Amino acid sequence: MSVDTPRRIVLLRHAKADWPQVSDHDRPLADRGRMDAPTAGARLAETGIPFDLALCSTAARTRETWKLVVQALPHRPRTVYEERLYEASPGELIAVLNETPDDVNDLLLIGHNPGVHAVAEALTGTGEGDAPARMARSGFPTSSFAVIGFTGPWKSLEHGVANLVDYWAPHD
Repeated sequence: MSVDTPRRIVLLRHAKADWPQVSDHDRPLADRGRMDAPTAGARLAETGIPFDLALCSTAARTRETWKLVVQALPHRPRTVYEERLYEASPGELIAVLNETPDDVNDLLLIGHNPGVHAVAEALTGTGEGDAPARMARSGFPTSSFAVIGFTGPWKSLEHGVANLVDYWAPHD
């Protein structure tokens, strides 16, 4: 892969979770989450992004979100369940992204707030249209996603080098 390879990252926040008497890691989706996740999947399919890889937190709510989202995609990308995405800081998320193999051009990350929102803001030095304003206004609710573009190898991904291409939130 050359240094000028265009790449896309989609940062997807898990769907709305329930609050039963279980550990935070084991929280399942709420009814609203089970309704919103397929809608997010359909909207992701509309982007036409042919994901090469999906990185998903090991938490129950992210795994359940992914199971519902992927059904709407035209093809299922290779999926890696990554423990480090659970409760990850923006720096930890960027470190995981920096490890992505360079044969991956389009990556979907299914994670949690506040990390997903913070890393979207940290990576994007520029934005297209009203996407930055919509992301700032919404606060990155459950089932929302940001499409981020950058050029170069994954190890070069750092603060401010990317472009916010699109942002979507349910109920927006």
